[in-house]
Amino acid sequence: MKKGQWSGILSQDALTRISVLVGIFKGLRLLFSEPLSDEWIRLANKGSLYGGRRPLDTVIEGGIPKMLEVRRHVDALRGGL
Repeated sequence: MKKGQWSGILSQDALTRISVLVGIFKGLRLLFSEPLSDEWIRLANKGSLYGGRRPLDTVIEGGIPKMLEVRRHVDALRGGL
């Protein structure tokens, strides 16, 4: 897509998911150094949003609404909210 060789069309749903995931990824990169920035989404989290589960499981099961909550949580951790 970046090279301009893809001529497909993304749905609003796909664009929203991509945007949220990129935002989470960027926020984690600003918060943590590697490898924690890459591993955080796969680590159990005791926060009230996750209840001891991995953020990855939360977004998979909760869809876009939970993805947005995780994005807001990451933004708040870095002082963005």
